[in-house]
Amino acid sequence: MLGGSPFNSSDPPESKSAVQLRVEREVDALLGEVVARDVPFLGACYGIGTLGTHLGGVVDRTYGEPVSAVEVSLTEEGRRDPLLAGVPERFGAFVGHKEACRELPPGAVLLASSATCPVQMFRVRQNVYATQFHPELDVDGLVARARIYQHAGYFPPDELDQVVALAEAAEVHEPARVLANFVARYG
Repeated sequence: MLGGSPFNSSDPPESKSAVQLRVEREVDALLGEVVARDVPFLGACYGIGTLGTHLGGVVDRTYGEPVSAVEVSLTEEGRRDPLLAGVPERFGAFVGHKEACRELPPGAVLLASSATCPVQMFRVRQNVYATQFHPELDVDGLVARARIYQHAGYFPPDELDQVVALAEAAEVHEPARVLANFVARYG
């Protein structure tokens, strides 16, 4: 599993720190092994950026989403995918990202989308998955993340209370099933 990060895959190379460049090289090498061997993998947020970039997709800032809850819709393939078993065709999910996968990598299967971000989840081969939404976050997790990243450009810092209130009012329960299904299938 690969979750969020302070890094963005689409940052211009000249703006990346030595640490970010090292992390990207190491993650890229690891993803080469993961994809080649079809090792069970679930990347969320930064995970979709790194996997999408590794596989030749387009990751940029076209479909960034503010910290919020959005309605995600499963595609026909998504409705049949075992990682989405028991997940309704439409469900609420927490997002908050500056970049997103604008174009699927070659050979990837689109599993979920939203009105504000067309690539919310995809699969490569049989066991390699990535989500733009955060299946690991509940309300408390999103609020903690919003407080940590208050001054990181995901939303105007003076809107923290509004972001927290919207998160607390959101109906987000289904994304955790993605994690449960991943554990049940591969654990």
